[in-house]
Amino acid sequence: MEELSKNVPHKEEKSFLAGPQTRSRDFIFIFKVLIEFIKGFRALHFVGPCVTVFGSARIKEGHPSYELARKMGSGIANLGFTVLTGGGPGIMEAANRGAKDVGGKSVGCNIVLPQEQRQNDYLDKWVNIRYFFVRKILLSKYSYAFVVMPGGFGTLDEFFEALTLIQTNFIKRFPVVLMDKNYHASLHHHFEKMIAAGTIHADDMQLLLYTDSIEEAINHIEKNAVERFNLRQQEKIKASSLLGESH
Repeated sequence: MEELSKNVPHKEEKSFLAGPQTRSRDFIFIFKVLIEFIKGFRALHFVGPCVTVFGSARIKEGHPSYELARKMGSGIANLGFTVLTGGGPGIMEAANRGAKDVGGKSVGCNIVLPQEQRQNDYLDKWVNIRYFFVRKILLSKYSYAFVVMPGGFGTLDEFFEALTLIQTNFIKRFPVVLMDKNYHASLHHHFEKMIAAGTIHADDMQLLLYTDSIEEAINHIEKNAVERFNLRQQEKIKASSLLGESH
């Protein structure tokens, strides 16, 4: 579980996004991205079917949203899923902690930020990823459902990434749950404006469940992920000793 500099990855990504670079610098960056993907694949390949929980790193223990996310993590683990988060504090910690409360699997895909990001203490396994866009793909790749807790720009970025992939059929129609109806009320209203304007279809709202109820959320995930994709009967993937893999 390597530690990363808090500055180097962000300088590299900022440089890449600043416009055209020399061919050699772009090639080197692409090679580094490839390494990050391989590292992520090797770390997460054997964790089993996941449910990803998105949410703010800034919400502390004792906050209602923290406690809700902790209960959500327990409910997900009780279904037999691995709880996958961004690996940091706040809501992510709460969901991972909830999984550990009931003896479930808890995994993090962490990115180091100068302000608040560090891996939390409730992870069975984690991987440090240098680039945001690689991390977002990994959080989607291994998940059969997505739970969106109260959060900021990063949470919305991850939520819309997953929702867009589902809407455009790049990934299957996995359930997406928005917890805390009051917090997400303005988002719901904005979606209604988008329907009225014709920028999304009314049927797209069927991709989402808004709820305050852990029980309703868990039942929705069970019906639309566990039963729909027959996850309980999936065979366990075997590690390859030739590739140096381990569970």
